[in-house]
Amino acid sequence: MIWKQIVFFSCLSALVILAVLQDVESATVGSRQVAGDENKESLKRKIFMQESDASNFFKKRGKRSPKSRDEINVETRQQLKADEHRREYFEEQRNEFENFVEEQQDEQDERNREQIEQWRQWHYDGLNPPYQYNRHHV
Repeated sequence: MIWKQIVFFSCLSALVILAVLQDVESATVGSRQVAGDENKESLKRKIFMQESDASNFFKKRGKRSPKSRDEINVETRQQLKADEHRREYFEEQRNEFENFVEEQQDEQDERNREQIEQWRQWHYDGLNPPYQYNRHHV
């Protein structure tokens, strides 16, 4: 029985404290209340829109309604621009790779030419043209 009284008095005291704090908070606003009302109105204007604007906003296009011609044109332009950027990027990558491969082939050709020249100098037998072309067939 005592615990019921304790719970009752604690709830009653919490209620009294809340009532006093509510009165104190409203009393502290005082002279600033007029400025606060103006701020509230300006905030309401910034956050909320007129009912007619809101209904027009939602009537403009629902989830399943067809897109307007302007929306379709804008999306098409964006897709074309993205495709053009993608095409340019891949073309640039392809050109860079082709240049790289061409340089590698040129270097390989130069190394092969040098090796062939070294082989010819090593095997040169004093005859002109070299012996490969000067063989006598029996």
